[in-house]
Amino acid sequence: QADQNDPRLGVLFKVLKAQVDVQKIQKTEAQIWQIWSRHGENATVNRLMQRAQALMATEQVRLAADVYDRIIERDPKFAEGWNRRATLRFITGDYAGSVADIQQVLALEPRHFGALSGLGMIYMALDKPEGALRAFEAALDIHPHLPAALAHVGFLRGQVEGQKL
Repeated sequence: QADQNDPRLGVLFKVLKAQVDVQKIQKTEAQIWQIWSRHGENATVNRLMQRAQALMATEQVRLAADVYDRIIERDPKFAEGWNRRATLRFITGDYAGSVADIQQVLALEPRHFGALSGLGMIYMALDKPEGALRAFEAALDIHPHLPAALAHVGFLRGQVEGQKL
């Protein structure tokens, strides 16, 4: 079994939150991503995920978007399909579409620190520091060592506090 419903995730998230060893944190995070990225029951969705990733790697964004659409049509309850399309939409500047996809991801997998971090990046791009800070802090509640969130939280706190003065 795999995807966001995999029973191993509960233990992995506990380890991720409690761990201080950098190598163990990285290993645990990689295991979570590996589980999220595989559909537990649908080999076709897994093949489509690989195809879309290959298209993204060669910057064939339109074709990758079509494949992600097909993944979501095949299984709208597969959180990582939504997350990957959200990433693609972010890269292409479709922030509204990316936010909508992230909302779907979080409805299916509220612990998706990658989606929360992505949401923070969108809010930063839109110059909405309060929203960005909330998103990154939510990601850090799940994954206290998430590099992208850690890199931005201190700056954003200062910016938000400066706005309130």
